Amino acid sequence: MSAVITVATTGPIATTVSNPAIPTTPEQIAGAVADAYEAGASIAHVHLRDEHERPTADLGVARRTIDLIAERCPILIQLSTGVGLSVPFVDREKLVELRPRMATLNPCTMTFANGEFRNPPQDVRRLAARMQELGVKAELEIYDTGHLEECLRLRDEGLLPEPLQFSIVLGVRGGMAATPENLVSMAGRLPAGSIWQVIAVGRRNLELTAMGLALGGNARAGMEDTLYLRKGELAPSNRALVERATALAVALDRKIASVEETVGLLGLA
Repeated sequence: MSAVITVATTGPIATTVSNPAIPTTPEQIAGAVADAYEAGASIAHVHLRDEHERPTADLGVARRTIDLIAERCPILIQLSTGVGLSVPFVDREKLVELRPRMATLNPCTMTFANGEFRNPPQDVRRLAARMQELGVKAELEIYDTGHLEECLRLRDEGLLPEPLQFSIVLGVRGGMAATPENLVSMAGRLPAGSIWQVIAVGRRNLELTAMGLALGGNARAGMEDTLYLRKGELAPSNRALVERATALAVALDRKIASVEETVGLLGLA
C-alpha cells in the first residue's frame, strides 16, 4: 500500500530564533517545498508568515506563495486555515477562495498551549459548505476524541463528502498527549474508508510517525511538527525530515505515493 508523504515546512509558531533553517518568506517556503517534493512529498501543507515572521492570512502573500511553489514543482497544495491563534476566523476562511486542492478544517475550539484556538460551530459549518462549493478537499485536524465526533456530525449534515481525510494530532498542550495508546485508539475509531495521517508534535514525532505508517496511515514531516532531526540535533532542512519519513515508509515496505497516485488515493476532484 502506497504512503502519502506531506511536508509541513513552517507552521504558525516556531521562528528562525528556534531553528535558523525554518522557511518564512514565500520564496523560502517555495524552495523548501520543492526540495521536499524531490525527496518524496506529494502534498505541501502551507502556513504563511508576514515580514516579521508572524502568522498571516494575507491573500497576496498566499497567492505569491502558491504561485512560487507551482513554478518549482507539481506538488499538491494544502493551505492551512488554522493560520495562527491571533488571526480572526473571518480572515482565515478567506484563504479557500484561492481554490487550493486542499485546505485544513478544524472542527472545534480548544485550548492550544497558552492560547485559545477559536473555531465556532457556525463558522466551521460556513467554511465547510464553502469548501464543498469550491471543490476544496477538507483535511480534518482532530486534536481530541470529541473532534472526531464533530466531524462525523458535519458529514451527516452533508457538509463533508467522503472519503474523509483526517490528521490525528498528538502532543499539543490542550489536546491529546503524544502516546501510542492515543494513536491506536483514534485510528481504530475512524470510519471505514477514511484516509489518515498522524501529526506528532515534538520529541515523540519519529516513533509515532513510524507507528502511524505501520498501522496503514500516511505521514507528515517537516519543521512545523519538530525542529530536530534527532535528540540534540536541529534539523538542517525540511528535506532532511521528509527523507527520514520516506525511509521509515520504505523500511515498512510502503511505496511512496506520487502526486498522481495521491490524487486518486485522496479522492481529489
